[in-house]
Amino acid sequence: MYDVVLLTLSSERDASGGCGSGEACCGGAGATGAGVDGTGPMPDDADSCATDRPRVPVLACADALTARGARVQMVTARSDAEIDAVLAQLDGPARPDGLTWPDADGKTRLVVATASDGQLRAVLRRLVRRYAPAPSRRPADLRDDRTLPDLPPVAVLPLDPARGGAQRDLAAQLGLPRDPAAVAAAVLDGTPRRLDLLRNDGGSVTLDGALFGAADDAGRPLHWRARVEVDDTVLTNGDEPLLACAVGNAGGYASLDDVTLLAAPDPADGQVEVAVAVPVVVRSTWGRKRVRLEVRRARGRAVSVLPREEKVPYLDDGVEGELTRKRSWWVEPGAWAVWVV
Repeated sequence: MYDVVLLTLSSERDASGGCGSGEACCGGAGATGAGVDGTGPMPDDADSCATDRPRVPVLACADALTARGARVQMVTARSDAEIDAVLAQLDGPARPDGLTWPDADGKTRLVVATASDGQLRAVLRRLVRRYAPAPSRRPADLRDDRTLPDLPPVAVLPLDPARGGAQRDLAAQLGLPRDPAAVAAAVLDGTPRRLDLLRNDGGSVTLDGALFGAADDAGRPLHWRARVEVDDTVLTNGDEPLLACAVGNAGGYASLDDVTLLAAPDPADGQVEVAVAVPVVVRSTWGRKRVRLEVRRARGRAVSVLPREEKVPYLDDGVEGELTRKRSWWVEPGAWAVWVV
């Protein structure tokens, strides 16, 4: 039978070294200045943190696992170090090259209780940091199209059932169970469903996607400029105004209001889909000017966004930030996995 770790991220946001953000567990005040602009680690959702006391879904999942004979450990992590201590239980045997590698045949399984996609990302970010070898130590048995091995599968236990409705979190997009007993069944009886992971040159990861752009106090979109490139395709060179840019691994940012940005994002196809929304002035037959929104799309293995403005606001897996310099993402095909029945 399996050992199962039920991991919840703490709501302790002011302690030094908090989980996932390098400052506070869910990206509190200490994370100011951090993020996708490369000035520090990626922050996590500051408003949707789990509590230190186990919530009802966590207890219900633990009961369901215990009833099936699993040995259950409940952990509330308050720092990256405490997340790392949990992840160490997924390590494989020592390798001759000295690298730390996941145990492909391990009997320990991980359930991440998430109040936000940002919290799930915080755990995946630590998995990547644990198991991705330095370029100078790349082993011969690593896939040619990857920079890290297959990460251990995780089960996702959503703590907010409402996020399966209109505001679709990643678990809802992937069709993962939300009922604690069903999550327990996936952990014990399921198989891994492998998914693509977006890594970026700031040292973090993206599971769902990122959306760049901003609006004024009245909700009107603001214009901004950036060079956006997907592999060898330039969607915009930075000379024209943009209303939005979506970088999609999954479909969380496929639409903006009534505008379809991403046509067919697929978190398991080995590609990232990118779209930019550009306002274009056109003239009618009678010479009248009007503005239409042109959406340009491209798919590839890597994308870069180089802002021409001082700061470009963004959401990345639901986490707010500001882009101040060039950021690049690349796809790690099938690098992470979730337990499914």
